[in-house]
Amino acid sequence: MGQGQIHTPAAASLAAVERALAELRRGGIVVLRHENGSGGLAIAAESCSAEALQRLQGLAQEAPVLVTTRRRAEAIGMDIPPHIAGGMGRTNKPITLHLPDGVPVDIILRPLGAEDAGRHVALRHLSRPVASHADVIAETAIELAKLARLLPAVVLGPLSADPGNKRRDWAREQDLVYVDATAVLEYEENAARNLQQVAQARVPLEGAENARILAWRPSDGGKEHLAIVVGEIDPIEPVLIRLHSECFTGDLLGSLRCDCGVQLRSAIAEIAKQGSGVLLYLAQEGRGIGLVNKLRAYELQDDGFDTIDANEQLGFDADERIYAPAATMLQRMGIKRVRLMTNNPEKIAGLTRHDVEVVERVAHAFPANGHNENYLRTKAERAGHLL
Repeated sequence: MGQGQIHTPAAASLAAVERALAELRRGGIVVLRHENGSGGLAIAAESCSAEALQRLQGLAQEAPVLVTTRRRAEAIGMDIPPHIAGGMGRTNKPITLHLPDGVPVDIILRPLGAEDAGRHVALRHLSRPVASHADVIAETAIELAKLARLLPAVVLGPLSADPGNKRRDWAREQDLVYVDATAVLEYEENAARNLQQVAQARVPLEGAENARILAWRPSDGGKEHLAIVVGEIDPIEPVLIRLHSECFTGDLLGSLRCDCGVQLRSAIAEIAKQGSGVLLYLAQEGRGIGLVNKLRAYELQDDGFDTIDANEQLGFDADERIYAPAATMLQRMGIKRVRLMTNNPEKIAGLTRHDVEVVERVAHAFPANGHNENYLRTKAERAGHLL
């Protein structure tokens, strides 16, 4: 059965989220509904046109609000009231901001500079708690923006409670894309569980001529991950593996801002030297925030932020990656015990959580190159990498 012919509840759920992601990226309105009956209309803040905002205002039952993460709210100069910040601890949960007349949506995208002093008055008291019944809708909207590789900031139009579950029909009547909140919040794990091998080919590599590339895709046609298999794998013995998140700038262009390119090529060379193994090439650019946002983070790094602070200034967590796709690929290749080439304890924990046994950590570190000293220092001192 072809990829386009899979009709299971999981596949339908994944496909619904993919449609919502495409709609959000193009600046459209997405209808969200949770099983508790709460709902909302979401537009990505960075692609919110005046026309889309006007339509949302006409459809929503309450005044639209801005929703972003706590870290992004702080970065744009918001004073988070103690009764909100205190209840959140240091988590990066959604913060809801009023959307007063005359304040453009793009305030959510940039921090306040000296030239923006006049806007401080408008922003000073915008922060307010999210009503408890709407927490999950705000969280869902932010997660949808992250999955779309957009900044975690949305315009949200609250909808009245929908206990009778008629929101889907209403969305169809309004020609709007509809998605269940649960489908969004469970998307990444569901996509990982639904990965299927869709192609493979022999691809001789420099230093590893006996190599094959296996391509994996979820049933919704979403993000594709690759497995580079060198030599003949014996799944009875622990297999030497490397989890490598894609890095366009480092892997392809040879950027010196990171150590990704040298890690990739050296891992393949070491696997070939050992005789066999697997490098999983995961579609998680920029620690999971996407290439465009990684470039935005680079701009912030040029202004003095380290790699973790830069991601957080944009509103993301320090590391948005998950390792469920890697575990699924390994298990479907018959690999349950591995020797993992890594300096990142979270990769060990991520595989272990998904029932892949890491019997040994194989160190995989390289000297600084004159451009990435701060990057490597941050990984060691703040992210706990074993460098």
